[in-house]
Amino acid sequence: MADRIMKVNAFTTLDLVEGEAEGHGFDEDAYAVLNVTSPREDPDHVSLQLELDNTELEHLQPHADRVTLTAEEARTLAEDLEKHAAKVEDAGN
Repeated sequence: MADRIMKVNAFTTLDLVEGEAEGHGFDEDAYAVLNVTSPREDPDHVSLQLELDNTELEHLQPHADRVTLTAEEARTLAEDLEKHAAKVEDAGN
């Protein structure tokens, strides 16, 4: 990924996932990096970061998106992810 904005290393949550950007008049697919972090000292939030591989995009400038979550919001997201993961697994069986 050229001009990477996010730091990717051995601790990155998911360093290669399928991503999609949808906007008014365009829809693009690209590989992406997805990472979950919290500050090392005095953590007060959880960050969810996503960056699409800009070498595969025509309509978007290189960028990374970030959502800052409280501990409660992160747990709500985790519960929803677990619920939908189970649904996908059940459908595959």
